[in-house]
This record gives sequence, structure tokens and C-alpha cells, in this order.
Amino acid sequence: MNDPRRTERAPGLSLKMRGMLTAWLFVSPTVAGFMVFFLGPLIAVVFYSATEWNMLSQTSTFVGWANYQDALTRNPDFWHVMRNSVVFALGLVPMNIALALALAMSLYRPFRGVVVFRTIFFAPVVTSAVAWAIVWKFLLQGEAGAVNQILATVGIDGPNWLREPNWAMFAVIVTRVIKMVGLNMILYIAALQAIPRDFSEAARLEGATNWQIFRMVIWPNLAPATLIIVVITMIGSFKVFDHIYLMTGGGPENGTLVLAFYIYQQAFEFFNVGYASALAIIMFFIVLALTLVQILLRRRGSL
Repeated sequence: MNDPRRTERAPGLSLKMRGMLTAWLFVSPTVAGFMVFFLGPLIAVVFYSATEWNMLSQTSTFVGWANYQDALTRNPDFWHVMRNSVVFALGLVPMNIALALALAMSLYRPFRGVVVFRTIFFAPVVTSAVAWAIVWKFLLQGEAGAVNQILATVGIDGPNWLREPNWAMFAVIVTRVIKMVGLNMILYIAALQAIPRDFSEAARLEGATNWQIFRMVIWPNLAPATLIIVVITMIGSFKVFDHIYLMTGGGPENGTLVLAFYIYQQAFEFFNVGYASALAIIMFFIVLALTLVQILLRRRGSL
């Protein structure tokens, strides 16, 4: 008779092998998705970047590093686009972080109606980006726009925000900040609530002012959260596409033509897939380098 206490095992498979097989079965959907939707396209982009492949004529020629050389040394439009991308990032990242921190400092402590205010400021994050951009495009029109009509009531003649080169970039940055600031606000609120209140109370008993408490107690404890927020916001600023496409189309006079939209133009308007792929690889390494620099500065205590 078989002993009922004896453990049944699959023939030829040890307990360790069965455990490994079960684990791989559980992670296989994620691995398959990673291979199909991330690693596969990444390899394809690297391959296309070394070719002159035209979607319209479906012809492909291996050119090696020529696309990269064209972008970095021969095409002046690339450096104009890079300047716009840097201006966009330098305008969006500090403004977003400063506003998010100010909102978080105002809303991280409980008071009557705090949930309502948090919801109001977070609502744009979950709003459709397409709807958001289209609505703001109407609001920022010339004399017919609601923004200029409001300014006219106080005697201010507002510009045509999206049609003047000096104002278009500013308008796109501000609308993007308002759209995404709620996410960083929530991250800062979580970080502020994790700081023990004993720190601030001890500093106050020692005679510290509110500014000294913020600078010496709160801000150092927010450094890890700030690093994450800066990295996420900076990467998002280089990837922005929908706002540019829907609000300005890269104009006026290519004043808002940023790298992500330029890649789209080259690939799907001019059908230069090889050159667009090279630009995408360049953008990847730019964002990677900026991220590593910020992590290094954080480890050295400079951020």
C-alpha cells in the first residue's frame, strides 16, 4: 500500500525545478510584454538608425553613422530643436517643482476641505491631454480668447499667445505645468507626511523661525523625493509631444519645435525613418546622461 503521507512528485522534476518552473510561468506574461513592446522596438530603432529607410518608397540603405553625423554636425535644425527642448525643460522643471512644493506645503496637513482642494489640483493630471490642449488653445487665442478678454477688463492688452514667437513657448510651458503639477504635489505631500513632526517641534522649541525649519529640517528630508520628482519631470519635459502638436504644431517660426515633435515630423511627415530613429537614440542618451548627473549630484549632497 502507498503511504498517504508520501508527497506526490512529478516524475523527473525535483521540488526546486518545479518551483522555478512555476515562478517562470507567473512572470512569463510580463517578460513577453517586455520583449514585444520594449526590447523589440528598441532593437528595431537601433537598426533603423543605421539605415536610410524611407517609409514612402519602402527602400532601405545601410549608412552606418551617417544619420548621427548629419544630426550633430550638418543639420542646423537639430541644434535649434535642442535649444527649444532645453528652454522648455528649464522653464517647466523649476516652475513645476516650485508650484508643487508650495501646494504641498499648504495642503499636507489636515483641515476642513483639504480633500476638495487636493482633488481640484490633481484633477488636470487625469484629464485627457488632448481635451486639455484643445481647451487651452481656445482660451489662449488672440482677442477672442478668454484669457485676453479677462486681461482686457483690467486694461491689459494681451498678446496672441500661441502665434507670437516670444510668447508661444511660455504659454505651452505654463499650460503643461498646470496639467502635471498635481502629480508632483501628491508626491511631495506623501514625503512631507513621512517626516516626523518631532523634528519641527524640537526646532521650534529651540527658537527656529518657519524659514529656518523649512531650510534646515523639512527640505533636507525632502531630498530623496525631490530627486525622483526632478528626474520624472525632466524626462517628461523631453518627451512632450501632445501639447506641441495640438497647440502650436511646432510654430510659430519653429519657436516651439522640440525634439519629440521633431522626431515625429521626420518619421511620419517627411518619412525619414532612419534619421528619426537616430534622433530618438540621441534623445535617449541625453535623458540618460541628465538622469545620471542628477543622481551623482544627489549622492554628493549637491541636490
